[in-house]
Amino acid sequence: MSNTAQGKVSLKKKVLHEVKVFWAYAAYLTMVFGSFTWYRRLILAHVGIVYTDYGVALIEALIFGKVLMIGDALHLGRGLENKPLIFPTLLKAVVFTLFFALFDLIEHTIKAMFKGLGIIESTKDFFLAQPYELLAGVLVIFTAFIPFFALREVARMLGGEGRVLALFFKSREGLDAPQRVDA
Repeated sequence: MSNTAQGKVSLKKKVLHEVKVFWAYAAYLTMVFGSFTWYRRLILAHVGIVYTDYGVALIEALIFGKVLMIGDALHLGRGLENKPLIFPTLLKAVVFTLFFALFDLIEHTIKAMFKGLGIIESTKDFFLAQPYELLAGVLVIFTAFIPFFALREVARMLGGEGRVLALFFKSREGLDAPQRVDA
């Protein structure tokens, strides 16, 4: 096979892998944002307010799925990968939460600029208009990122995501069972 043909195959493989990763990220984030939306809806229903912004969760999940991929491409949070798994997990959860907050600020600023506000006014509005909602969103994202990055770190230690997917979705009969360690 020529180098050009190998390049096309590897490029096709890489693009397919990236698409799969994006949809996995988007699916996870849809569950997180969707749960938060339902939580908001149920809390507001208790006081008689109807909340029906379900589509926002999906749109945000698609946008932030791509943001996750950008953060991966920028190698965010890679400083503690030789330490026990809790350290890179928490570091990545913090770094990516801050990265998401930055993108949320950018998104809010762009929306506000379309409404005629300047950058300073839109940034001020972002931080002052709904500080509790902002804090709640950051807390939800951070909490959701802990198991997300913990699973990714376990996958990295086991030799890739294919191994973890096999553990979750294939029969264990054909897999090498880890040795049980009794303390």
